[in-house]
Amino acid sequence: MNTPHVVVVMGVAGTGKTTIGPLLAARLGVPYAEGDDFHPPANIAKMSAGTPLTDEDRLPWLDAIGAWAQGRARLGGVVSCSALKRSYRDRLRAAAPGVVFVHLTGDRALIEDRMSHRQGHFMPTALLDSQFATLQPLAADEAGVGVDVAGGPEEITERAAHALRELPEPVL
Repeated sequence: MNTPHVVVVMGVAGTGKTTIGPLLAARLGVPYAEGDDFHPPANIAKMSAGTPLTDEDRLPWLDAIGAWAQGRARLGGVVSCSALKRSYRDRLRAAAPGVVFVHLTGDRALIEDRMSHRQGHFMPTALLDSQFATLQPLAADEAGVGVDVAGGPEEITERAAHALRELPEPVL
């Protein structure tokens, strides 16, 4: 990646978006934004109660992330966002056409184990099945890379940075 890009670190809950996102941003020398901070309070209340969000619930959240990404166009940035469905990623790309995705992937058992050890996060492990059921992995025509979450944060970040360097430059 020779020019500043906005990178969306995506994946199901527990894959490490909030851990890898800031590390990747530091590695790329760009700001990081925590996707959960863009959720309206009603969404956080729903998830905290173990209720999955609907597509309608997600629209203001996706629009806020898209606006942030658009504002960082040509400046670069990293934002975490589950972006589980193609339609969600399409909405982000409509707001910020140059975004690229890093899809954090991994074994369900590993992800569930990591989730069970998290402190102070509103997403319960009970919602993991709904996350996997909703997930539509990146398609071949989407600008992005898949990165396995096995290993430590620095190793995962290195794999992500390396994979991003291999991507063709997106059209802005």
